[in-house]
Amino acid sequence: MKKAIIIIVLIGMIGWAVYDFVNQSDDTSIQDENEEIKQEASSDSDKDNKAAADKKSETTNAVTVGLEVGNAAPDFQLKTLSGKNVKLSDYRGQRVMVNFWATWCPPCRAEMPDLEKFHQNKDVVILAVNLTQTEQGMQEVQNFVDEFNLTFPILLDENIEVANTYAIRPIPTSFMVDSNGIIQYKAFGALHYEMMVEEFEKMK
Repeated sequence: MKKAIIIIVLIGMIGWAVYDFVNQSDDTSIQDENEEIKQEASSDSDKDNKAAADKKSETTNAVTVGLEVGNAAPDFQLKTLSGKNVKLSDYRGQRVMVNFWATWCPPCRAEMPDLEKFHQNKDVVILAVNLTQTEQGMQEVQNFVDEFNLTFPILLDENIEVANTYAIRPIPTSFMVDSNGIIQYKAFGALHYEMMVEEFEKMK
């Protein structure tokens, strides 16, 4: 009788051990499946977040090229008096003043000493675009540069292409362009030194 009871107890214990092992295996399998589902959901969420961030970045970077404040300044390339090719986009990362002028223009003459002072005193790039087609000759431009001891680049717009791109009417006309290539200020007519500095210091 005792042997029968012991055998029954042993069989019961073995049965319980098998049942418990199978049950734990199923629980582990379920946990693994749940963990995989969580990882997949997290991965999908990360992808969605990245896609949203990329879309936002594209929208931020999609700035309209134009001539208004807040537009990206139209890029251009011209030769300097010394024959060097210069592009506006070469100066990305720096603050730039693009100034359109001519030697025969009285307000341009009045503005030039302040423009040179501005160039000397501030960390600014000045691209002085000469409307060369309107000049009597290249020597006129060189004489003007020598007279005012100009040290910033003089760009020669020989066919008035850049002036047309920027819709230049009165001269001088100036555009203040920030380090991201965005127009932050534009002026029709001569600027004095204090105005140049004031607008320059507003830019990044």
